[in-house]
Amino acid sequence: MVKYSEKAGKKVERAMHEMHEGTLKSGSGKKVTSKKQAIAIGLSEARDAGAKVPKKAAAKKSPAKKSAAKKSAPKKSAVKKSAPKKSAPKKKG
Repeated sequence: MVKYSEKAGKKVERAMHEMHEGTLKSGSGKKVTSKKQAIAIGLSEARDAGAKVPKKAAAKKSPAKKSAAKKSAPKKSAVKKSAPKKSAPKKKG
């Protein structure tokens, strides 16, 4: 099993502490509430700092889906009908 460096452990510990305090933010600026996300942020920061951290797990590829067979017809947008304009009655004279 791969061993993490002490520096990586410190980064994860700091991220977890910030998450519990409610001050840890994700890249989009939203507050982090998940333990897994806090650990991922800590490991990412450790990688950036050059600590010994294993590589990210590659996403598993799922079999290609045939999307051409299930294409739905494009949706038609609703056309707004405007009411006829009322004009002021013309004066005789």
